[in-house]
Amino acid sequence: MIFVTVGTTEFDALVQAADQLAAAGEDVVIQSGNGLVEPVHARWFRFAPSLDPYYELADVVVTHGGLGTVSEVLQRGLPLVGVSNPDRYDRHQDQILQAMENAGHLVWCRDLADLPEAVEQAARSKLVPYQPPASRIGAVIREFLACFPANHAL
Repeated sequence: MIFVTVGTTEFDALVQAADQLAAAGEDVVIQSGNGLVEPVHARWFRFAPSLDPYYELADVVVTHGGLGTVSEVLQRGLPLVGVSNPDRYDRHQDQILQAMENAGHLVWCRDLADLPEAVEQAARSKLVPYQPPASRIGAVIREFLACFPANHAL
């Protein structure tokens, strides 16, 4: 099953492209968010309390380029196709997907006309497992607080 998620906003172009995958015979489930497009060929829903059940059934995940969803899927070790949502004002999703593709973690579909090939590539590729970087936030906070005497109010 191909699971497609667009997050909390709208990405109607991706929903339409995913629905065409279903029209071509693929088993597709789409989380469509706040978009206006209602798929005809694929099973779909707008939102769910958790996407975990869909991830568990997915052979390949197709998602917008939001960092939260991308890292969530990659940490599960699922084959991933990332698609930038061109409606995001600063195109930050391009940067995220390019970095993850360069590291070998996902397939970046730059053009929705190429979505069928990108899904096939992700399904057959041996992608590099993703390991999230170590967090230093605790150490940074401790270093900051160490600059103040113990009886000093912030």
